[in-house]
This record gives sequence, structure tokens and C-alpha cells, in this order.
Amino acid sequence: MTAKSSPLFLGIDTGGTYTDAVLWSEAGGANGKVLAKAKALTTRHDLAVGISSAVDAVLQKAATDPAAIKLVSMSTTLATNALVEGQGGRVALVMIGFAEGDLARDGLKTALGTDPVVFCPGGHDVHGNAAKLDLSGLEAALPELGASVSGFAVCAYFATRNPAHELSARNLIRDITGLPVTASHELSAKLGGPRRALTTLLNARLISMIDRLVAATEGFLAARGIAAPLMVVRGDGALVSAAFARQRPIETILSGPAASLVGARHMTGLDNAVVSDIGGTTTDVAVLERGRPRLDPEGATVGGFRTMVEAVAMRTFGLGGDSEVALEDGALNPKILLGPRRLVPLALAGMMHGEAVTVELERQLRAPNPGRMDGRLAVRTGVPERLAAGLTGAEAKLYELIGSTPLAVDRLLTSNAQNATLNRLMSRGLVHVAGFTPSDAAHVLGKQANWDAATARLGAELFARKRDGRGQAIAASPEAISERVLIALTRLSAEVILETAFAEDGLDGAATVAHAPVQRAVDAHPGIARLSVALDRPVIGLGASAPLHYAGLAELVGNDCVVPQDTDVANALGAVVGQVRVSAEARVSQPTEGLFRVASGESVRDFKDEAAAIAAAETDVRAIAAGRAKDAGTDSAEIEIASEFRVSTVEGQRMFIEAHVVAVASGRPRIAV
Repeated sequence: MTAKSSPLFLGIDTGGTYTDAVLWSEAGGANGKVLAKAKALTTRHDLAVGISSAVDAVLQKAATDPAAIKLVSMSTTLATNALVEGQGGRVALVMIGFAEGDLARDGLKTALGTDPVVFCPGGHDVHGNAAKLDLSGLEAALPELGASVSGFAVCAYFATRNPAHELSARNLIRDITGLPVTASHELSAKLGGPRRALTTLLNARLISMIDRLVAATEGFLAARGIAAPLMVVRGDGALVSAAFARQRPIETILSGPAASLVGARHMTGLDNAVVSDIGGTTTDVAVLERGRPRLDPEGATVGGFRTMVEAVAMRTFGLGGDSEVALEDGALNPKILLGPRRLVPLALAGMMHGEAVTVELERQLRAPNPGRMDGRLAVRTGVPERLAAGLTGAEAKLYELIGSTPLAVDRLLTSNAQNATLNRLMSRGLVHVAGFTPSDAAHVLGKQANWDAATARLGAELFARKRDGRGQAIAASPEAISERVLIALTRLSAEVILETAFAEDGLDGAATVAHAPVQRAVDAHPGIARLSVALDRPVIGLGASAPLHYAGLAELVGNDCVVPQDTDVANALGAVVGQVRVSAEARVSQPTEGLFRVASGESVRDFKDEAAAIAAAETDVRAIAAGRAKDAGTDSAEIEIASEFRVSTVEGQRMFIEAHVVAVASGRPRIAV
């Protein structure tokens, strides 16, 4: 079968900076063949623009009929980046059966920030027995909340054992506000209320973002006559339908990195490696073991928050080509600091806005002394106005001053307090700040040329004028400071890779890397005591900028660094070679002797016989998994069931405590006929 007669698969990855597209055919060898690939800037104000630019370029390069595409699969780092950068819609959290003190657990209060929370009496015990539910306080608050938030998150005490109170609250909220509602039992069957509430809160924040992404993609595909199913990569590397992802966007955190692992294995054939994927906003590092990424059984950690989302055991660091470049405060020889916040590179801002950017940078260069806010410009992101609901007076006033044309921050802000206000607008995803980044440094040195190098040079000149602890300029030229920035990025890349490796070995990764002997070993510092550090496996470097930033990586990590030919579209390629995989869980408990309670899905049933209860639980999870697999996009799922029992022995007699029954359904996604 030739590539032309084989079904074509379109992979799309929407990242923080670029949207990638790849056209792939199963024909062309054991690993298939990449027929065409392309990149376009991610357009956050209207995601369809970036998607259409990348896909149109691929279709043009391949000279193929769009109707020949039988499956479209997409990965995205938007959810990951949003959590790293603290972005997302304003949502209301509804806690049923919890006390205010529970907010202090698992980082829930930090994640909540200034978003509203409503406490209601109710919830259940460990066996699913209900306390008295009172939603009157929630009902009274809903008219006002409905006008100031983009969605709701509902978490009830022991909802995993009985979701009835979450369902009651969800129905009430939908009836009165019509807004999206996420209930915690829909996302996880694990115990641990505050962390389940955290996961639900983050999911609710991400719904509008992922909804816009899916809608933009579906609209584009329809306009091009591509009548193929749309799939989305989940954080564990599995594929799910777009409709499935819309309801559970939290499961797409680490979607891009998970796809990159699938792509890395597909491109290199390496079974054991450390995979490091550098993008514009983040670097994602994971360990490939025996050809498969390890899943984190405790739940994915992103942006400092430990969720209940089962995803690849990936560590995400705020380090990328578009990371904010800053200077260590107060040091005689200050270090270059990178991230974790992403800025719009000045080279990109200059390309998009021209003189509006360069005039301000030239004005700042003419000043006799460097300014603290030099090289910074603010511009609206262009998101829908409804997402600006709930701004404080100070935030609304500053937001009004910022428009679609970049405005120099030193003209915009009149006090230090306003700087904090600007940061909050950035965290809400309402405002971008343009500034000097490693991408600009690469433009200055001629190692990157896709944006405006002249604007990047102006930014480098401004940064080089900053003063060290002795009052001297930190660099003699734009080239000198740019070289330092790129060296710092490679060095920090080595550190995050080693941190991941140490953590996989059971050590405190960050503390171990920071230890003086390890720092000395990475530097290959000469001395009487010679030290070295080395990985036991190669690094697979992924990302469009990996050939640049990882060129000097091998000597720092003590092993090879393999950068595949199609490394720039690893995520998009990984998106089309995966499988659908979903699971369903049931719990069987014994609230009183001789009574066996099955909690599965949204039902709770009692049986008088253990065997009958286990059989019912297995039947339930099989049916739920089959239904979820169909909803997730496969018609040919294979289902495996595993049961785990907790029992004790009292006076020689077996005593049943609890059983956990899990069904896993997997299969290839359905394709268009």
C-alpha cells in the first residue's frame, strides 16, 4: 500500500509560542512516514488563526486533498502553561461538608487565591451514608456569583463513595446560572477531599481555555472540508475525543509533554532515555523506561500544585526560549536568572507591532541612566471581555489603559503598587508583557532568524546597561549579554535534567543539584578533589530550539544528547501514533457485617453477599469503561479488569474490609470512512 492510498493522519500541537502541524501516513516503513510539517505562531486571542496557518502550510507542502485525512489528533501545552503561569478563568469553589480550615491543606488556599468559595453543610461518610444537605446559602449566592465567574467547581465530603450531594449542587448551579460546573467525583475516585477539590478547581478554570481551543480547531477543520474525528492527547499519553476533553480539561495537563514522549520513542527507537522537551514557556523532563513513560501514581504536579490527575511522571520547569530574563538582586557579580514567567520576546513584538515597540526602546536607550522598567511593554491578549469579570477597581483602571498596541511599562505605571496590579492582570491571562528573552539573545547572535533581530538587539542593549553591585554595566555589548543568557539556559537545562534524574532515584532532586559538590561536578571545576556526574542513559532533546540550546548539553550531563530529525514537531507526531485508553473504578465496602456496598459511577447499591457485590462491581466498571471508551473515540476497545482486596484474619476467619475494582479499556481511535 502506498502513502497516497493509505489513510492520512493530521497531528496538531498548540503550544505557548508555536502551533505545530504534521501530516503522517502509516505507510513508509515500520514507523510510518512524515509527509510534511510546519509551524506557525500560536495566536492566543484567536487560536484558529495559528492552527489554520500551520495546517494550511502542511496541506500545501504535501499537495494533498484535505478529504484524504481520516483522523486529526491534537496535543497542547495550553493547560500546563496556564497552571505554571497561574492563569485561568475566575471560578467559584463550592465545598460541601468541609470546614474553612480544610482550605489550608494540599495548597488549596494558595490555588484559590481571591476566587470566591461557598461552604455548605452536607457530605457523606466513608461508607456513603449522608449527612443533612443544606444548599440554601449556595442558592442565595448564585445570582451574584453567576455574573462574576466563568464556572464552578463542586467538591463534597467523601463524594467518591456517594456523589449525590455533588449532583444536587451541580444541578442547582446549572439551573440558575447556566455556567459550566465540574464535580469532583467526575475527575477522580481517590480519597483526599482537599486535593480532589484542588483538582476540580483547576479543571473549572481551564474549561473556557480548552473549549476555545477545541472550537477553533473544529471550526477550522469544517471550513477546510476535513470530516475526520478530532482527538486530544491526555496527560498520560492516551487519546480521547475532543468532546471528552472539553468536559475534563484538567486531564490535558502535560498533554504536550506526554505526546512528546510518544513521539520521542517513535522517532529514536530508544527504550531507556531521559526526554527533555524545551518550548517557549516550559521545559518538560521525564524518564523513558523500557519503551514506556512512567505514570505518576500520586498525580501530576504542575505549577507547584499536586493534582489527582494520572499523567506521565513529568517534571515541568518554567524554563524556555521565551523565559523572562532577570538579574540577581544586590550581588557584586549578579547571576542571570531565567523564568518561570513567559514574556513575549521583543523580537516577536517588533515583528508584530513595528515602530510602536522600537520607538519606545530607542527612547529608553537615549536616557543617560538605565531604568528599572526598561525594555518592557504591555499589551492586551485579546481574550473575550467576559473573562475580565471580577477585576478590582485598580485592576480595571489599569486594564483600561492597556490596549492592543504595546505600551511601555515605564509610561504605564506610576507606582510600585501598580506593578503588582500588572502582574495580576498577567496571571489572569488578560495582558502580555514583552521583554528580553533567550529567543531575543539568539536573534542577536544570528542563531535564530524568524522574528525581528533589530528589535531584539535594542532589548539586549538595554539589558546590558543594567548595573552590578559595583555600579558597573553588566555587559560590554549586546552580543556579550546574549552569549551569557544562552550559556545560562543550557546550564539550567542540565540542572533540571539532573534534578529529575536524582528525584527518580529517590533523592530530593532540587536540593541535590544545588549541593556544592554537584555544582562543582557539572562545572568540571578543577581542584584537588575531582568530581564528575553522569546519567546512565542518553538524553533525547525535543523542541524547535533543542538543536541550539542543547548543543553543549552532553558534557554537562555526562552522556549523549540525541536530537531527532523531526524534533521540532515531536508533540504533533506523538499525537497521531497513540491509543485511546480510559478507566473506570468501583469500591466495595462493608459498612456493617453482612452488608456489602458497591459504589460505582454515580450509583450506590447494597448486597448481602460478597461474591454478588464483586460481580456487580465488575459488571459496572466494564460497562462504564466501555461507555467511556466509546465517548473517548474508539469502537474497538479491549477491556481488562483487575481487583484488589483488603482483608484481615480474626481468630482464623477471613474478614472482608474493602475491594477496589478497576477496568481499563484501550483501542485505536476510530477514523473517518
